[in-house]
Amino acid sequence: MTILETRGLTRRFGSLTAVREVELAVAAGERHAVIGPNGAGKTTLFHLVTGRLQPSAGRVRFRDKDITGLAPHQIGLLGLARSFQITNIFGRLTVRENVRLAVQAQHGRRGIWWGGRALMAETADCAMTLLERLNLASMAGATADTLSYGDQRRLEIGLAIATGPALLLLDEPTAGMSRAEAHEIVDFLQQIPRDVTILLIEHDIDVVSRLSDRVTVMHLGAILAQGTADDVQHDSRVREAYFGGETDLADGSPA
Repeated sequence: MTILETRGLTRRFGSLTAVREVELAVAAGERHAVIGPNGAGKTTLFHLVTGRLQPSAGRVRFRDKDITGLAPHQIGLLGLARSFQITNIFGRLTVRENVRLAVQAQHGRRGIWWGGRALMAETADCAMTLLERLNLASMAGATADTLSYGDQRRLEIGLAIATGPALLLLDEPTAGMSRAEAHEIVDFLQQIPRDVTILLIEHDIDVVSRLSDRVTVMHLGAILAQGTADDVQHDSRVREAYFGGETDLADGSPA
């Protein structure tokens, strides 16, 4: 079953076409990566899917519902969550409070005091369970802005997961991380049940290879190639788009 589909999705900024007639289908339970050189239109595509930008043409369907034109919070309530390329957390709240607020949002209650002690206890337990999975339980009482960059990124992904999405969009989840931190994030993402579909933007081809069932390559706003990670690594058009020649994507060296 297809959980996300775009049809002829296009976004223009004046004379610049950032996304050009993109036809994308993501299957439920899939791990699907979107890759491409800088300026390929990847983040703009995510903005269009999540309602942060409105398309110049085309449609977006999520869970068999046309969501074109809906606001981000309306799309979020349908079961789509997103992490950003720039860390987006509540820096002055504790790590535990950050996650508890995200869990609370899943309950559909804006004011936790209306739920009484039972709801407070339930959300606190859920928050700690998730923090343990994120290897952040020992930092639960620390304010989020005191965490290392890698831990902040891990927390942000945890916030998105805590809302209980059907589809999770991750914009460069390992950006700025050390190799060890990136491996920890990949290990964590691999443990997410398949009832959560993951669509991610990622530059690290090793991460893409470990995580993805399918890969979509974008170039100049359009889809250049689709297939497995191995398929796209050996596609001459993809190599040309990235490096201007026959090159190994895995390490950037001549093939």
